Amino acid sequence: MSAPSHSTGPATPEGPGSTSTGLLQRVQAKDPDAWTRLVNLYGPLIYHWCRQAKLKAEDAVDVVQETFLAVSNHIDSFRRDRPGDSFRGWLWTVTRNKIHDHFRRRQGHAQGQGGTEALQELDAVPDVLREQEPSTPSAGMEPSLYQRVLELVRAGVEDRTWQAFWRVTAAGQSPQDVAADLGLSVQAVYDAKYRLCRRIRQALSEVGE
Repeated sequence: MSAPSHSTGPATPEGPGSTSTGLLQRVQAKDPDAWTRLVNLYGPLIYHWCRQAKLKAEDAVDVVQETFLAVSNHIDSFRRDRPGDSFRGWLWTVTRNKIHDHFRRRQGHAQGQGGTEALQELDAVPDVLREQEPSTPSAGMEPSLYQRVLELVRAGVEDRTWQAFWRVTAAGQSPQDVAADLGLSVQAVYDAKYRLCRRIRQALSEVGE
């Protein structure tokens, strides 16, 4: 999806557990790189919500696109006026509305076709959405979003550098053993750990962690 083309909105204060004001400000300022980062971070999460709501894969893709279009049109309206307000909570509301729109369209089609079974299925949709709604969307990062952050960071580095970082920090191997196995100096392993830890912290800060 292309970058949004609306005007820049006023700055909003940062809050814990929510997407950083900096990223949202850049999106509001029509920064295409910031918009791409937002889509890459949250696209898989929106798709996951759609699938939880029983949408077929092809329908979920359409709703993801509709959700991002709504986000691009209304991002200036997002505010953190109350404690606990978060971008993920707002994004869930936008996604849920688009899911409802999808099922309402299906319901209208089913009524026109006289599909009793389809109507019964659609009647249950509000209950499904209530069951799937994150009760505290700002309380922590969803596992799929955290995984996406790691994937984005990993995509920007050489495999050997990532392996050095991952085997020391996640697998608990000694820098000396990792260096010998990967054909690196011990200092290079420490450098890889430092650089990637810093990149991951920076990426996590953009989603409020």
